[in-house]
Amino acid sequence: MIKNIRPYKNIKPIFGKKVYVDDAAIIIGNVTLGDDVSVWPGAVIRGDMHEIRIGCRTNIQDNATIHGTYEAAATRIGNNVSIGHNAIVHGCTIEDHVLIGMGSIVMDDAVIKEGAMVAAGAVVLAGTVVESQTIY
Repeated sequence: MIKNIRPYKNIKPIFGKKVYVDDAAIIIGNVTLGDDVSVWPGAVIRGDMHEIRIGCRTNIQDNATIHGTYEAAATRIGNNVSIGHNAIVHGCTIEDHVLIGMGSIVMDDAVIKEGAMVAAGAVVLAGTVVESQTIY
């Protein structure tokens, strides 16, 4: 077994085709990655509390944390998404063609609509909807 990719409660991560996971990243449990996803050093995708689904051609940059809320909020990330360095994405929905800036935080039940951008360092509060093609 690869140490940085591991099951949690007998649920193993599922990977699409041509997925790159750096040796210094960690992926645990109920996580599905689509085709052509990349996960960079220090990133943690922890599917222990709820499921995490990540679409195709998405990249999770250095030290980003992807997580969900126990029995309440899954994390769904669409296609062609970039999650910046040190971002926290927690129990929310991120639609296609979105940029989540470096060091930003997206909280439970927030929805980032298609084509939107969350600026570096921004905090998207729980339940917030960021409209399509806008900058937050």
